[in-house]
Amino acid sequence: MRFNKLDLNLLAALDVLIKTRSVTRAADEMFITQSAMSNALGRLRIFFDDPLLVQVGRSMELSPLAETLQEPLREIMTRVDAATRIRPHFDPLTDDRVFNLVISDYSLAVMGAQLSQRIAALAPNIQLNLRPQHAHPSQLLDRGEADLVILPDFIDPEGHAHELLFEDHLVVLVADDGPHATAEMTEERFGAAPHVVMEPFTAQESFATVTMRVAGVVPHKVLSTYLFSSIPELIRKTDRIALIQGLLAQQALRRGGFVIKPAPFPCPPLRQSIRWQSHRSRDPGLMWLRDQIMQAMGDVLAE
Repeated sequence: MRFNKLDLNLLAALDVLIKTRSVTRAADEMFITQSAMSNALGRLRIFFDDPLLVQVGRSMELSPLAETLQEPLREIMTRVDAATRIRPHFDPLTDDRVFNLVISDYSLAVMGAQLSQRIAALAPNIQLNLRPQHAHPSQLLDRGEADLVILPDFIDPEGHAHELLFEDHLVVLVADDGPHATAEMTEERFGAAPHVVMEPFTAQESFATVTMRVAGVVPHKVLSTYLFSSIPELIRKTDRIALIQGLLAQQALRRGGFVIKPAPFPCPPLRQSIRWQSHRSRDPGLMWLRDQIMQAMGDVLAE
């Protein structure tokens, strides 16, 4: 099939060539011979009147035009892939679809058990891949590398279809045998106390860090971690404190050894939403999975 004199099959080849930056790897990924891929690249170069891939030393680099084509082409291919995978019906008891969900360790710690139990009971044949947070989560949706992402609204407040999953509030967590357990958590005490903070690998700031910065509070950081869920145990039996999500703090409180204090300055609510590509809003499988996530979170809040 052709469009504007371009064989549309070449778009798939161009997408893989841009991704791999290698004729050999692109041929392997598309299960064709290297000569066939070289031929496809030659035809693409003629059509676009551009080299697209340029030999630099032992590797291939994208031309400026190929750089420009990368994102819109990936979006086109993702939409085509999504359209061909949509089925008019989804039966959780028999379907064996694979779903990719991007979720932070915070949300996973809060509702992961409930979601896993629901999936195991209702859809024993599907595969759910849980992926870590990413510096640019919207790109994972655009590239088709994620079906759904669960994000705080402050990271990606616009773009893509979304549904509010839950709201949480920041609190101060302290050890119940430490110096802060019975004292009022004033702003002065909060600022002077040694802090455990979460610092993502993604070069983003956590919601707690953003909230403190906006409030003009500079914490006395003594320990940083890459997991929200590790914070309570890093505080246990010490004089350290943390500004942490309330649902995580409540889990720690149930395990024992902690006291929860209100933050000594205003903290806006933390809103976590499910996000997906709008053109997949009517995908029966994704509709079912979104509903299971919502119900799993409802189970958590009802406990």
